[in-house]
Amino acid sequence: MDWQQPATELARTVAHPASGWHRHVAMVPRHLFVPNWFTSGPAGWTVAEGPSNPEQWFANAYADQTLVTRVGSLHADHVKAGATTTGRPTSSSTHPSLVVQMLRHGQLTTGARVLDVATGSGYSAAHAAHRFGDQNVTSIDVDGYLCDAARARLESIGLRPQVIAGDATADLPGEFDRIVSMVSVRHIPASWLAALRPGGRLVTTIADTGLIVTADKQPDGSALGRVEWERAALMTTRTGDDYPSLLDDLFTKVREQDGDEITESPFPAINVMAAWELWSLMTVTVPGVEHRISQAGDGALTAWMLHPDGSWARATSPAGADTATIHQSGAKRLWDDLDRFRRWWLRDGSLPIYGARVEITPDGTTTFSRSGWSATL
Repeated sequence: MDWQQPATELARTVAHPASGWHRHVAMVPRHLFVPNWFTSGPAGWTVAEGPSNPEQWFANAYADQTLVTRVGSLHADHVKAGATTTGRPTSSSTHPSLVVQMLRHGQLTTGARVLDVATGSGYSAAHAAHRFGDQNVTSIDVDGYLCDAARARLESIGLRPQVIAGDATADLPGEFDRIVSMVSVRHIPASWLAALRPGGRLVTTIADTGLIVTADKQPDGSALGRVEWERAALMTTRTGDDYPSLLDDLFTKVREQDGDEITESPFPAINVMAAWELWSLMTVTVPGVEHRISQAGDGALTAWMLHPDGSWARATSPAGADTATIHQSGAKRLWDDLDRFRRWWLRDGSLPIYGARVEITPDGTTTFSRSGWSATL
């Protein structure tokens, strides 16, 4: 099958024809970077094998969608086609429009040395190398197999950026003018500030938020920037084969439990993770908070918030209700924080997280501030 036509259609979808990225999206054969991927279903994740079904392969590879390529410690390349597994996604080929968006925020220029954090399939490194020359691009990933596979796939289309297996949150291999992360971080690594040349720029997303942070290095070793207005969420950095366990044990314990405080909220229960501003502000203000959501057959909505210190909150609203019954326990009153933000939202029409000023000290401490609000990670 001819890949150039679907690649051209993809380019029209993700980049304006006048954009410098349009031609490069059309010239990178994404299907070669994702020969196998996982699809989700009721029984878990099932492997799809591209070469055995070229029509399906091209339809998926040239759609503007994320393709999961690793679940837990299992690579799609190593699992028999049709086999099913369970677990959390640990690597993927990010949807192309977000790849372009992150590279665009990096303000890459000819001759600038670029670090692509989280090699994954190699697709983002391919775009940077194709446009600015592979001699200017280094890509790093914690997964050695992904690095080997990406290196081979890049070479198959004539690209040879440096691909390194290593922990991107530790010391980095050299100095760079741009650091563009295709994975989210809980804290900006101090190693990024150390490896970034004066005047250099970093671009990343913050874990468990929808925030894109851009910042430029200052003469004193710090970095100044902002939270961009666009929304994006990426997988989080990891140092092992899988992510640490979620707070499932706490959730099981408190799922139906009465709180030590029971109140009525003037606001209904809400799916916090679908409300990007609320979700992001809660994460930055109360790092570590996790969310669960459930809708009963009668339409009643129940939302939970959980924290590693054992604090939890549960809100339940009957179908169509404008209020919620709140159960809370622990050192933190999580739902009180959420309702405080919702009042702010109603009063001002927005929350201060998007567009916030970002200040990063050389040790990676990051402070967000806007409209009298501030928070530090």
